Amino acid sequence: MTGLLSKDTTLSYKADGGASFTTIEHLMEVPELGGDPEKVEVTTLSDAVKKYIPGVKDLGDLAFKFLYDNETSTSNYRILKGLQDANKAAIFKVEYPDGTGHEFTAFVNVKMDAAAVNAAMTFTASMSLQSDITVTHPAGA
Repeated sequence: MTGLLSKDTTLSYKADGGASFTTIEHLMEVPELGGDPEKVEVTTLSDAVKKYIPGVKDLGDLAFKFLYDNETSTSNYRILKGLQDANKAAIFKVEYPDGTGHEFTAFVNVKMDAAAVNAAMTFTASMSLQSDITVTHPAGA
């Protein structure tokens, strides 16, 4: 096994019933995808140890970091801010270099990150999940 470099990982979206995904440029960070179910205690008075069953997963919000680009109408900031302003959930797909992906439906909230001397401008797009995260595999896998 040689591992997999994160280079060429992408985030894309389709909104309003679009047929294909459109890549959102200048992605810098992808959050952890997935989550652990909460533990629901089911211990009875006759049990010698505590017992649990898996409960509901809380995947939380997903925070994606981007290099700020606001120069054209198709810039990453304007695309994501437009999705936020439309207040409609979109379908998103994270795809890794080997073709494996994660798809989910979410509302977007865009927030400019802190600015500093001699630093690149960045922003964070937080995704409020409206679905589970499904795994997609490359064709033929």
